[in-house]
Amino acid sequence: METKNNLGIWMDHATAQLIDSSFNQNTSINSEFTFETQEEARDKSESLMHNKRQQMQKAYYKEISNQILKYNHVLLFGPTNAKVELHNFLNKDAHFKDIKIDVEPADKMTDNEKEAFVKKHFE
Repeated sequence: METKNNLGIWMDHATAQLIDSSFNQNTSINSEFTFETQEEARDKSESLMHNKRQQMQKAYYKEISNQILKYNHVLLFGPTNAKVELHNFLNKDAHFKDIKIDVEPADKMTDNEKEAFVKKHFE
């Protein structure tokens, strides 16, 4: 598999927007843990909701990490601590030891602002 150069990922706990700076491609990955899922699980029990959130969050991070493997340098940015959680998740896996991963705070942004942020970071 050919590895590409740079990938920016704007993310929160619900959505990850993958911005490939080389090919001007954007794709999104959405978490399955929606508000409806949370409410449904909470109605049954608080611990069930917590376990369900952890399972779905792990699946969300795994789906993102499968895309990261295709790149040499990755920027994680966004308004929540999801980027740090993903970074910690990746640090536990030896598959990512040769991929440079940067983590930057960022506010809510438009799509154009996200693309400009990624472009500027990798200049």
